[in-house]
Amino acid sequence: MQKSFEYTDKDTVAWIHGGTCQIGMNQGLLHNWNAGGEIASLTVNGVFSGFLTRVYHNQIWSNNLDLAYSLFYAYSNDFVPRKNDDRIDFTSKYGFKIDPKKPFYLTTLFNFRSQFSKGYNYTLPDWKQNPISDFFSPGYFTLAEGVELRRGTNLSFFLSPISARYTVANSRYTSMTGGAFGIEQGATSRFELGAYFSGRYKVDISKTMSFKTRLDLYSNYLAKNKTDGVTGRVTHDNPGNIDILWDNLFSWKFSKYFGMVAGLTFIYDNDFPYSSTYVNESGVAQSKNDPADLGWLQLRQVFTFGFEYKF
Repeated sequence: MQKSFEYTDKDTVAWIHGGTCQIGMNQGLLHNWNAGGEIASLTVNGVFSGFLTRVYHNQIWSNNLDLAYSLFYAYSNDFVPRKNDDRIDFTSKYGFKIDPKKPFYLTTLFNFRSQFSKGYNYTLPDWKQNPISDFFSPGYFTLAEGVELRRGTNLSFFLSPISARYTVANSRYTSMTGGAFGIEQGATSRFELGAYFSGRYKVDISKTMSFKTRLDLYSNYLAKNKTDGVTGRVTHDNPGNIDILWDNLFSWKFSKYFGMVAGLTFIYDNDFPYSSTYVNESGVAQSKNDPADLGWLQLRQVFTFGFEYKF
C-alpha cells in the first residue's frame, strides 16, 4: 500500500513517485452458436496513471500523467480496428508555501489534454474517409495562477481566479457548419479567460485496492451568446455555464503482476452539443446537432483486466 507522503519539515528535500500501468485484453469466439452473436472479437486496452513530485524545502513541483488507449477488433467488420478509448492528460504544478505552518501554496498550473490518433463516427457508412478528431485536434492548453491546499501527496485543491485556456484544432475538423470543439467554423484556435478549480483525492482502500478521483471546473468569463451565420441558430452561453470534468479510477491488484482497473469519466461542456446520426432522403447518413442550447453530458467507462505493474 502506497501511503501519502507528508512534507511538513521546511528542510525536506525529496522525490516522490508512483503509479499504475496495466495492459489487458478481452477475447470471444463463437461457432455454430444458436443464440447468435459476434463470431470472433478482441479488445486490447492499456491504461497508465502516474505522478512525479519534487519537494525542495518550501517549494513543490508536482506532475500527473494519465494515458489510455483501447482498440476493438471484430469479425463482422473484417477485424478493422475501432477505437474505444483514447486519452492524453498531463498536469504540472509549481508552488511555494505561503506560510510554513499552513498547507497553502501559491501555485502555477499547466494542463494539456488531447488524444493519440484519429477518431471516427462509426455509424456513418463512409467513416474511414471522414475522421472527426485527431492528435492536437482538439488540443487543450490551460495555464492558471492560484492558491492550492495540499495534504501530503493524496489530497489537493487548487483554485485560480485568472486562468487562460487555449483550444487548437486543424481546420479540417472545424470546417463543418457551426465549427467544432468550441472553435468557430474554419478557424484553428479559440482563447478563453476564466476561473478554474481542480481537486484531486487518492485513497488506499487496502494493500491491494486504491481509488482516485479528480474534479475540474472552468468558468469562461468571455462566454456569450453565439449566432450561427448559416442557420441563424442562437446558442445561449454565459460565465455561469460551467465546464465540468469528473474523473474516477479504481485499481485492484489481486496478484503480483495481474490486476483490474475500472474508470468512469463524466464531461459537461456547452461547446459539445448533442449530436445524432440520421439517413436523409438520398439514403446518405448524416450527423446533426440537437437544437437545444445547452451541451450534453458525455460519459466514458473503461474496464481493463490483465497485466498490471504498480510502482
